[in-house]
Amino acid sequence: MAEWDADLDHIIPSAVLPPFWAKLVVGFASLLCFARSYDGDFVFDDSEAIVNNKDLRAETPLGDLWRHDFWGSRLSSNTSHKSYRPLTVLTFRVNYYLSGGFHPASFHAVNILLHGGISVLLVDVFSVLFGGLHFTSKGRRLNLAPRSSLLAALLFAVHPVHTECVAGVVGRADLLGALFFLLSFLGYCKAFRETHKEGTRSTFWVLLSILLGAVAMLCKEQGITVLGLNAVFDILVMSKLNVLAVVQKVLHKDRSFENPGLLRNGGLLFRMTLLAAGGAGMLYVRWKIMGTGPPAFTEVDNPASFADSMLVRAINYNYYYSLNAWLLLCPWWLCFDWSMGCIPLIKSVGDWRVIALAALWFCLIGLICQALCSEDSHKRRILSLGLGFLIIPFLPASNLFFRVGFVVAERVLYLPSAGFCMLLTFGFGALSKHTKKKKPIAALVLGVLLINTLRCMVRSGEWRSEEQLFRSALSVCPLNAKVHYNVGKNLADKGNQTAAIRYYREAVRLNPKYVHAMNNLGNILKERNELQEAEELLSLAVQIQPDFAAAWMNLGIVQNSLKRFQAAEQSYRTAIKHRRKYPDCYYNLGRLESEALFLKAIKAHPNAASYHGNLAVLYHRWGHLDLAKKHYEISLRLDPSASGTKENYGLLRRKLEQMQKRNV
Repeated sequence: MAEWDADLDHIIPSAVLPPFWAKLVVGFASLLCFARSYDGDFVFDDSEAIVNNKDLRAETPLGDLWRHDFWGSRLSSNTSHKSYRPLTVLTFRVNYYLSGGFHPASFHAVNILLHGGISVLLVDVFSVLFGGLHFTSKGRRLNLAPRSSLLAALLFAVHPVHTECVAGVVGRADLLGALFFLLSFLGYCKAFRETHKEGTRSTFWVLLSILLGAVAMLCKEQGITVLGLNAVFDILVMSKLNVLAVVQKVLHKDRSFENPGLLRNGGLLFRMTLLAAGGAGMLYVRWKIMGTGPPAFTEVDNPASFADSMLVRAINYNYYYSLNAWLLLCPWWLCFDWSMGCIPLIKSVGDWRVIALAALWFCLIGLICQALCSEDSHKRRILSLGLGFLIIPFLPASNLFFRVGFVVAERVLYLPSAGFCMLLTFGFGALSKHTKKKKPIAALVLGVLLINTLRCMVRSGEWRSEEQLFRSALSVCPLNAKVHYNVGKNLADKGNQTAAIRYYREAVRLNPKYVHAMNNLGNILKERNELQEAEELLSLAVQIQPDFAAAWMNLGIVQNSLKRFQAAEQSYRTAIKHRRKYPDCYYNLGRLESEALFLKAIKAHPNAASYHGNLAVLYHRWGHLDLAKKHYEISLRLDPSASGTKENYGLLRRKLEQMQKRNV
């Protein structure tokens, strides 16, 4: 094994090889890359998972964290996302308590430190994966691949695809899941530290590893896959099982394979039984917790999974895999969201993008063949473990076992990228071994590290605010309706309605069924008194999604402004039917009924001064100042001695004068 590591001696200087200095270098590089995100805002999903999540507040019982999903909704609800990550939410709650509120800097600092710790921990993990598991007579683990483990950890520490997990606070779920994933793997390795005491001590470390895997799963669902990696490591490294030889013996019906001693070697069968039982237990508990079944995703979340043809689904799933591989290989085009038309469906094998599938499987098959057929046992094991680390943690996001709610998500590549970095390091070593010119390879490695570091810094800056984050996505996913929607929403929040309308219209053009964009656009048009188009948009939104309570309420407001009181009342009541706890809608319904009753009274008794005076107060409170002025004047004309009406009218006139001065 030392031979493979020696091939990197011209890239990694000897001075940084001692464990302390190696980990110091990796930790410093990881912090340097993402330090710019330290003072960023809460952006994108942070608002729902943190700022608006009542589970972070002290008044919410801690027990509710175990009954709610990641976003604070009850798991038993049909609308729940079913993301069960109570330990991650608990860290948010501790963050909130210690920092005295929603101060983003403290949340970002924890994420940055977590990534640094994971990167440092990977030095130990890679030393096992590259160099094997060897101990001194005193039980201390030896690192037989110091150069390979350092380079792979550095490549991981500075990989730009990690920006979403580190700079976005909700990415802490992936960070915590990865942390306990790695601790579980290292704990499993300790089961082999003292082979002469195989019994109780070995079982303890296996059980501890399973427990840490369960903790990882309570941080992020992906954490359970560590059990699969542990099994692969045990079979290939510790039990030295040659998969190719086993397959050949099975095909040739070799009787030596029937010897049960092969499986009992080192307690392999017992450990596999423990891992399988632990995994089954975790899945069962997780299934029971979900309650109502899997979450219901829509076609815009994952269009390929809704395709009628199995061939179309298979082609597109594999195309998504190739895009994930490209993000690992060339993390230049990064986007906070890849849904809603960002990646159009491949509907026939004649689509040129099928080339990407062919390229992906050409590379994978080549690596798998080398992992199985190489005469070099070390090469076989490195490639097998690298592929295992790349593929196994990615399986929950692959659509193979269940539908997922995204097309491509950079955050799910956090753990698989460790396998990619391992394979890339192996590639650099192989390239160095087969060429005499070492300096160009050293320059290439240094260039990759430097470029990735700079890209991390730039991307971290883009995650500092929603405006920068959303605008950065326009060039990457111009066909993504959600990108245009978020840019428009950000502009609307800043008061730039004209620009916001343009982006909302583009979002609706790209996705004619985008009800949230229709709702927001209708609201702006309502405020600009473009009531006819606002009503059309909101009517279409509730037609597409009949249970969209907010759109029903806004439609009622528009209909009220158009003096169509009966229709407005019906819209308000429909909104309340779909959302029982809707105080804004109850308020608007109360306003509607009070105005309608005053107008009805005035129609019956037009010369009643008090009717006009009270209606004027109503309009005054609502901000309808012209209507308030009109009815104050009618009231005073009918009853000039009404002191209350005089006082209110005077307040209104002063307000109107101040507004005129500001306009001048």
